[in-house]
Amino acid sequence: MPNHHEKNSSPGLLDLFNDGRCIFPASVNDPVSARIAEDLGFEAQMLAGSTASLAVLGDPDHILLTLSELSDLARRICRASNVPLMVDADHGYGNALNVRRTVQELENSGAAGLSIEDTNLPRPFDSGKNTVLLSVDEGAGKMQAAVEARRNASLLIAARTNAPRVSSLDDALKRVGVYQKTGVDALFLVGVKTRDQLKKIRKIAELPIMLGGAGPELADPDFLAEHGVRFFIHGHQPVQAAIQAVYSSLKLLREGVKPQDLTGLPDQELIETVTRKHRYKDLIDRYLEP
Repeated sequence: MPNHHEKNSSPGLLDLFNDGRCIFPASVNDPVSARIAEDLGFEAQMLAGSTASLAVLGDPDHILLTLSELSDLARRICRASNVPLMVDADHGYGNALNVRRTVQELENSGAAGLSIEDTNLPRPFDSGKNTVLLSVDEGAGKMQAAVEARRNASLLIAARTNAPRVSSLDDALKRVGVYQKTGVDALFLVGVKTRDQLKKIRKIAELPIMLGGAGPELADPDFLAEHGVRFFIHGHQPVQAAIQAVYSSLKLLREGVKPQDLTGLPDQELIETVTRKHRYKDLIDRYLEP
C-alpha cells in the first residue's frame, strides 16, 4: 500500500545555499502559515525566536521559551509542510553542552537548518540594558559544539552574530573570521545596514551569508547574490498581519457586528486548501468507508 503521507522530494537548505541565488524565506510560526508558504511557492521558511515566542507564549522575545517548546513547534511545522525550515535557535539554550542538545532536538524535529548566536542570553543581571556578546572564544566553542552534535550532514548550521548592530563592523569581521573555521555552513549577520558594510564582510567571509535586520538599500536580490548572501530575512510582517486580522475581527464582533457582515475573511476554498481537506477526504474514503 503506498504511503500517501510520504514527504515530497525537495531541495534542502544546503542545496539552496549552494546554487548561487539569494532566497527570501517566508516567516512562519505555525502549521497553517507553513502550508500557505508552501502553496505560494516559497523555497524556504524561517521560524524566528520572536515569532515562536508569540505563537507559544504570547510574550516578547526575552528567551522565555524553552527548548522543548521550540522543538515541538518546529516539529508541528515540519509535519505540515515540505518546505525546508530554518530555525532561530537563539543562544542554544545555555552553554556549549546545551547547544549540543539543542541541535539534537531540532534535528529530530525535522528542521533543515538552525542558527546559534553569540549573544549572552538570557539577559544578564546589571547589563545596563545593553546587549552583551560572548567572547569570540566562547562563541566559537558553541559553533563547534553545534557542528559536532549533528548526525545528519544535510542539516545546515549557521553561526549568528549581532556584532554589526551591537559592537562594531570590525568586531563582526573578527568574529566572521573565527566562526567560519569551526565547521559551520553559513554566517548569519544581524544589523548590516549598507552595501559598503556588506562588501567588507564579503572580503572576509568564505561561507554563504545570511542577513537579518538589514538596511533597505540591501534588499536587491542581484546585489545580494553577487556578494555571497543566500538568505535574506525581510522581517515577520505576515505574523504581525495575522495579529492585526484577529484583533480587528474580534473587535468588530465585540462591538456587535454580525459574523456574516465581517469582511476580509478567507473563502471556503482557501480554508479547505490549507487544511488539506481533500487529502483527508481521500483517506477517509480509503480507510473508513466500506
